[in-house]
Amino acid sequence: MHLARLALHDFRSYPEVELTLAPGATSFIGANGQGKTNLVEAVDYLSRLDSHRVAGDAPLVRSGEDGPVERAVIRAEVVRGDRTALLELEITPGRANRARVNRAALPRVRDVVGILRTVMFSPEDLALVKGDPSDRRRFMDGLLVLRSPRLAGVKADYDRVLKQRNTLLKSSRGGRQVDMSTLDIWDDKLVTLGGELVAARLSLLEDLAPHLTESYLTVAAGAAPDRREVTTSYRSSAPLDGHDVPAVVEALRAGLEDRHRDERDRGISLVGPHRDDVHLAIGALPAKGYASHGESWSLALALRLASFTVLRADDDDDPVLILDDVFAELDEGRREQLAALVATAEQVLVTAAVADDVPASLRGTRFTVESGAVTVDE
Repeated sequence: MHLARLALHDFRSYPEVELTLAPGATSFIGANGQGKTNLVEAVDYLSRLDSHRVAGDAPLVRSGEDGPVERAVIRAEVVRGDRTALLELEITPGRANRARVNRAALPRVRDVVGILRTVMFSPEDLALVKGDPSDRRRFMDGLLVLRSPRLAGVKADYDRVLKQRNTLLKSSRGGRQVDMSTLDIWDDKLVTLGGELVAARLSLLEDLAPHLTESYLTVAAGAAPDRREVTTSYRSSAPLDGHDVPAVVEALRAGLEDRHRDERDRGISLVGPHRDDVHLAIGALPAKGYASHGESWSLALALRLASFTVLRADDDDDPVLILDDVFAELDEGRREQLAALVATAEQVLVTAAVADDVPASLRGTRFTVESGAVTVDE
């Protein structure tokens, strides 16, 4: 899979830009603040309907002289084997976004997810190691949706149920007299959808583990012997007796029954995948709080590389690999190790502030990005 063309209209800093791309490596070189990350952010957003930089859509729409414009548009030609698909996404903050494939409107915007698959590594990924559980849940769920796009619907339905259930619990807080007859209905929906989501996360973590170990050993070459092993474990808000969907559903149901009183006192749902975490350890110690900056960076990068390998293995088709401002944080040896790891990817998009930071094997076609203008180097 590779991107053959990218066109943006009023996305971030770009009133209009159109680029022709090719398989292999492409590098975007420019000083900070010139707009190079905006280009790869658009590619990744089209893949997942999620930005690695912001939670909402409003910042994605360009601000003109009189304030934000009405909408932003991303268009991309995606080549997969001998087929080409034209993807179009309209981003309209405060209203429903719209998506088209080959000029035909999709009934739901989320149906565009997974047609273009990306794996992106950026400085923000340090949060996967150092950040809150929500950062690791977001990582897992984003990868799940790329592997199985239908899970986007499961996640959206779960979030709606959780919101409704929390509203009901909050209204009863403090002993207020509220009709709680619908709580059982919300409980059933929460454990059914949550059980499917947790079971999928568990399966994904099992698939990731060996690739994470291998990737970390490569990017952290030279680490002390007791700091070379990476382990992962899933921390559930309810004790799990099995990893299949029925077993997880029953565990969540039992967990809800145990915490009903606490939930009503606190006015919030305390059991479910929204409360879970993925525990990461290097050697015998948790990565969060104990890993050095270099170790955290290496582990975050290894997580993304493992994601790439898992997606590639699913259907023998490479996702587009995006390395956003990665090389500035790595010494020369680790830059070359990373370049060797990704050299076989069908398409790699690289951004960097300094051209010499990018290993020669990944410079490929080079674009210069300056003051919002993107020009190809001859």
